[in-house]
Amino acid sequence: MQLALRAAPPGSRSTAAAEPQASEALTEALLVAQTPTRPLRIVEPAPTPEVILASGTAEPADAPRSVRGAHRLPTPTPALRGRILIAAAAVGAFAAAGHSLGNAGATTAPKVALASSTTGTGIGTAVGGAVPALPRVLAVVKAADPGAVQQLAKGERMGVERAAREAAARRPLYVVPAVGTFTSGFGARWGTVHYGDDIANAIGTPIVSVGDGTVIDAGPAEGFGQWVRVRLDDGTVTVYGHVDSFVAHQGDKVKAGQEIATIGNRGQSTGPHLHFEVWLNGTDKVDPKPWLAERGIFVG
Repeated sequence: MQLALRAAPPGSRSTAAAEPQASEALTEALLVAQTPTRPLRIVEPAPTPEVILASGTAEPADAPRSVRGAHRLPTPTPALRGRILIAAAAVGAFAAAGHSLGNAGATTAPKVALASSTTGTGIGTAVGGAVPALPRVLAVVKAADPGAVQQLAKGERMGVERAAREAAARRPLYVVPAVGTFTSGFGARWGTVHYGDDIANAIGTPIVSVGDGTVIDAGPAEGFGQWVRVRLDDGTVTVYGHVDSFVAHQGDKVKAGQEIATIGNRGQSTGPHLHFEVWLNGTDKVDPKPWLAERGIFVG
């Protein structure tokens, strides 16, 4: 750098005073000229830090914040608390007095006794130590309609009667008198007449009535040891001889297939068997085999 210095005219009053100042300015100018030139740098201000709130939004750190609990009222002084307690006690006493006066003028309602399954136990205890009884709900049975009851009874009776008729329709009118082996038939035998059919089987084998009828005899009989006689509804008498024991007795009503006695070996007998006879009109002895066959029963 080149500096042009102009000399002051001699004899000037400011020359002596200005010389030191000029010398200092010249020195500074030379120092500046000798100092190397450096590029200028612009310094940007540091960013203000942000605070992430719980809601997810960012807020500057220096933003004003609300102080927790700042909205609450200040704690009352002891004197104020005392006045509040006195006022509350007065209000409670006034309410209790009004409730007592109201109950004094009320009419006591009559007590209704409820049915209870317990007398000394219950849930909870009343004032004074009494234990209240638990109420029990009583079942109320509605009275049945007499007409409906009669209709029901009539229906049941008709059902029983219908079942009996159906069973009677299925029941056979005639059956074989005993199960066993046919050993002898109606006709002459050993110089005499054999008036029946013999069916052999073990002692105690059931003997049944061949048809519906009435027992007219059950007891001892000559030649048969013991017998049972049944008069059928058409007047025919059927005879069962050599029986061991009786199941039906005189006067009993019997049905076809109903047991009346058991096979035995009593009287004039060569072995356990049933001697069966048929007496038409109660007197005429006929061959039992064709008589049974006419009624769908076949023996021998």
